[in-house]
Amino acid sequence: MHESSLARQILALSLAEATRAGEARVRVVRGRVAETETLSHASLELHFHAHAAGTAAAGARLEIELVHVEARCRACGAIYRPEHHVVLCTGCGSTDGELRGATGLWIESIDVADEDREP
Repeated sequence: MHESSLARQILALSLAEATRAGEARVRVVRGRVAETETLSHASLELHFHAHAAGTAAAGARLEIELVHVEARCRACGAIYRPEHHVVLCTGCGSTDGELRGATGLWIESIDVADEDREP
């Protein structure tokens, strides 16, 4: 499941930031995921919390915006939503398409705090 691997990446970045900052807990993770797949925000959160159990990110709030990246067909000019990383035009069937935005994971901020401080 793609959401599970994304959740593990987010968790790893979050824990690294908490360690770098010398803080005990990850409170909030903010960012976005731009993909050519249809992702489930609920599934991403579920996997994040499952992987974070027993770590410094347990109970952290996940504020990740999911963005579906469209493609443009070079053959017919159609704009469409690719699925599963396959840039197959829904209009003419061409595989000669270009993505209209960057894909990937961007973490914009990670709020961390000392264990003894209030969130």
